[in-house]
Amino acid sequence: QVQLVESGGGLVQPGGSLRLSCVASGSSFRMNTMNWYRQGAGKQRELVAGISGSGTTNYGDSVKGRFTVSRDSAKNTAYLQMNSLEPEDTAVYYCSADLQIVGRPFPSRYWGQGTQVTVSS
Repeated sequence: QVQLVESGGGLVQPGGSLRLSCVASGSSFRMNTMNWYRQGAGKQRELVAGISGSGTTNYGDSVKGRFTVSRDSAKNTAYLQMNSLEPEDTAVYYCSADLQIVGRPFPSRYWGQGTQVTVSS
């Protein structure tokens, strides 16, 4: 049983910073791409940032230059450093991971439960 657990969300003032973490645990696996998504109230879920198994990163246009995605494969963890936060960044943030489970022929995508980020003065 594989689980992804996000942490690090909370309430922050505009201009502030937060660091989200996403830890994968459970069966033996290899982490491939890990992504961060967000969904604001009344909005569609959008891709915020992603990082491949080799470390290649990509970002949504609205967060470029402010957010940084990274990973520590030894700890099965991905991070999202969020700086210069704006009220428009308020959303539930989800991580997803494409995991190759040992003994299975293909990787599967797993999702965390989400963590709330609220940017408000």
